[in-house]
Amino acid sequence: MIKEWIAEYKPKNEEETLAALREIMQEIALAGLSRTDFFEKAAFYGGTALRIFYGLDRFSEDLDFSLLAPDPGFSLEPYFSSIVSEFEALGITVSIKEKDKKVQSNVESAFLKSETVWKELVLEDIVKQAGVRSAKHIKIKIEVDRKPPQGFETEEKLLLRPFSFYVKCFTQPSLFAGKMHALLFRKWQNRVKGRDWYDLEWYIKKGIPVDVGHFLLRAKDTGDWKEDNIVAEQVTGLLRNKINTVSFDNIKEDVVRFIKDDKALKIWSPAYFNDLIEKLRFA
Repeated sequence: MIKEWIAEYKPKNEEETLAALREIMQEIALAGLSRTDFFEKAAFYGGTALRIFYGLDRFSEDLDFSLLAPDPGFSLEPYFSSIVSEFEALGITVSIKEKDKKVQSNVESAFLKSETVWKELVLEDIVKQAGVRSAKHIKIKIEVDRKPPQGFETEEKLLLRPFSFYVKCFTQPSLFAGKMHALLFRKWQNRVKGRDWYDLEWYIKKGIPVDVGHFLLRAKDTGDWKEDNIVAEQVTGLLRNKINTVSFDNIKEDVVRFIKDDKALKIWSPAYFNDLIEKLRFA
């Protein structure tokens, strides 16, 4: 069955095969969670949600969730058995372990807050089953924000694999607000995440508006915006400042491994993005 699912992606090489395999594994993990009360408490967001449910044309690595209401005591552990059982039903062996956070890197501190709990889903033996020569294990990070900024909207989205089920997801404007916050305020010093810029372009070209209210709450939550209000012109100004200070060579280098056709990046430049954000919509 796994081989048939991978074939639907028409991968051209081992890298694309592994990316397809990771996405299939993400869907199986979502299926396991759907058999529990997880989506009564949490919603799916981030790049993988955008990829699986809204058609983003790049691969994504992690499973990111936000609780619907703050709960500092929330734990993923009660959901482990359901995820493991879902993989076992397909003949796949998995183990789940906590992310070792004894050594905190700058990247970890950029992604995580003290209120965040996250685990790693480690997939064993599946690479061989899928007919891929690589011996690499595939790891899927599962992250749950236990104390998220509020003000987001959600909707139920249908997934058909490995069976039909619904997943509670952020709406596209709320997802865009989270992406905008990440693009503008990641604490990565001189590093950039090209996927942020790829997604920004995708949202604008699709005509999806930014949920300004949720963006404001996120920015205030992280201390990056002190005022009680923000308007479209201020968001655009923040974007222009970012566009004119980042390295587009570094941006392209980061994103190229997640997309199938890098010709789309040829036009990328400060001038292009300054023109692109003229078409940015707000809700």
